Amino acid sequence: MTGHILSKSTYMRGLKCHKSLYLNKYGKELRDETSDSQQYIFDQGTEIGELAANLFPHGIDLTPDSVFDYTESIRRTQELISRKERVIYEAAFLQEGVLCAIDILVYDGKNYRAYEVKGSTSVSDTYIQDASLQYYLITKSGVKLMDISIVHINNEYVKKGDLDINQLFTIQSVLTEVLNEQKNIPNNIAEFKKVLEKKNNPPTIDIGAHCNSPYSCDFLGHCWKHIPENSIFDLSGLRSEKKFALYNNGIITFNQITKEAEESFLNDKQKMQVFAELEQRTYLDGENIRSFINELQFPLYFLDFETMMPAIPLYDDSRPFQQIVFQYSLHILKSKGSTPEHDEFLAEPDKGDPRRPFIEKLIKDCGNSGDILVYNIGFEKGRLNELAEDFPEYSVSINKIIARLKDLMIPFFKRWYYTPEMKGSYSIKSVLPALVPDMSYSDLEIQEGGTASATFTEMARGTFKGDVAKTRRALIEYCTLDTLAMVKIYQKLKEI
Repeated sequence: MTGHILSKSTYMRGLKCHKSLYLNKYGKELRDETSDSQQYIFDQGTEIGELAANLFPHGIDLTPDSVFDYTESIRRTQELISRKERVIYEAAFLQEGVLCAIDILVYDGKNYRAYEVKGSTSVSDTYIQDASLQYYLITKSGVKLMDISIVHINNEYVKKGDLDINQLFTIQSVLTEVLNEQKNIPNNIAEFKKVLEKKNNPPTIDIGAHCNSPYSCDFLGHCWKHIPENSIFDLSGLRSEKKFALYNNGIITFNQITKEAEESFLNDKQKMQVFAELEQRTYLDGENIRSFINELQFPLYFLDFETMMPAIPLYDDSRPFQQIVFQYSLHILKSKGSTPEHDEFLAEPDKGDPRRPFIEKLIKDCGNSGDILVYNIGFEKGRLNELAEDFPEYSVSINKIIARLKDLMIPFFKRWYYTPEMKGSYSIKSVLPALVPDMSYSDLEIQEGGTASATFTEMARGTFKGDVAKTRRALIEYCTLDTLAMVKIYQKLKEI
């Protein structure tokens, strides 16, 4: 078995938080459950890594049979280096009790160059730290590296025909930054080993901004369990540093907020949230709500889109991570007091690019007059602008739809209506149960947009392993509830 104390991933945990490093070894059962959308991101990263390997084809793959034992990978890495193998995937190195595996190691006839693949569109400080440790361990193993680079997605690439991986990926040298970091690595390794030596003495580290920066920790549920609902961390729009300033002064719940803290930290909307909760009071600006409702023109359309964001573009004239529309739900009120009618679109994942059929049906379903209500106008308007640009033959009709958009979120965003049940949020998933308690997403198989997006992407890629017919029904139920919820919210505002 590989005799390592730290791996690259645990080293990175140590940089983020000593407590996370400790819990990863001695408290694995406390880790948060991985969501479907998170798992999709992990799987997409694996797919990107496999695709990037084709930048340097015909290499030897040293991925071990078990992630718990790299012994053979380490041995074979040294063997292949000694015979100057040109390309090695997952070359493994163990030095000072620390294990790493580099995605791609290339020998150009004179020198070695290392490449680490990342499924993002730029190089972050985290990636620099990651590459710095790899450089340290590889060179300590006796390999002279001429360069080390991050391979990442080029989000300006537009697919035309077959996928061009040389255009899809950007190779960016980080050697200068990595060399600057080398002096810190031995001390970091020694420090992290000391943390892990103290099996029954976990680090006493309180929650802080580091919990979610530069990425969210997977022990949040454990470390934040002392924070109740309706805490200062639920204050809408309050910056993280201000929340932790309150917390570090012993203020956690709303009733602990002093008059001085209130004046120093909170704006009027946040004060409203606090008072509403403490007094269990609903705030209502009937005049502005009435004006909003009365200005709407029938027939009324309630519209919601679902999109996917594949890192590797699936369709011509699309870019990496572009939001591709694949579904909409549309409820229609033809006149005051009429019963809502419903139209919808859900693309066939095996029929290619969904955007053109999406546009054609949307134009037909939206008619020629009446306001089109969306929830958070920036999203739908942004997607429609992109469609008008990518499919100019439909731009006139799409721009007419854009001109008719109205934002149902406005009364809640502007706090014309606020109730404690909204818990500071004006998202539709917070507003709906506050205004219409008998409606909920909790009984749905698909309950949020991230899961819907990941699910349809898998279908479009042909990698989905579930029941397609059943899952399509679940997608329709989720998107339909979004627009039915908007109808119910509108009707509630009318009553108010």
